Amino acid sequence: QVQLVESGGGLVQAGDFLRLSCAASGDTFGSAAAMGWFRQAPGKEREFVAAIKRFRWADDTYYADFVKGRFTISRDNVKRMVYLQMNSLKPEDTAVYYCAGPAAGPVVTTPGPYSYWGQGTQVTVSA
Repeated sequence: QVQLVESGGGLVQAGDFLRLSCAASGDTFGSAAAMGWFRQAPGKEREFVAAIKRFRWADDTYYADFVKGRFTISRDNVKRMVYLQMNSLKPEDTAVYYCAGPAAGPVVTTPGPYSYWGQGTQVTVSA
């Protein structure tokens, strides 16, 4: 059983930054495991934000179009942490952000392939 715990959310102003962290515990998963961040705003479906997946000797990263150039996903396999650096935040980024993993199979941009989910951390961006 894998447990994922997010932290780092909060209330910020537009243009500010936040760094979300996801701590993994429980059964280990390899450094090749695909990990992702999703978000869900009130009244909306959960949507993909970013993912990181090992390809050969390096990590490939994937981003939703609406965060490209602003958000960066990274991980520290020694610490068993996954991070989401969020810069230039906008009010439309307001949502609960969830860490998920590992994803089975090649698709990492939809919720279905992910086995475990954290409880979420609230990010609120004021105008």
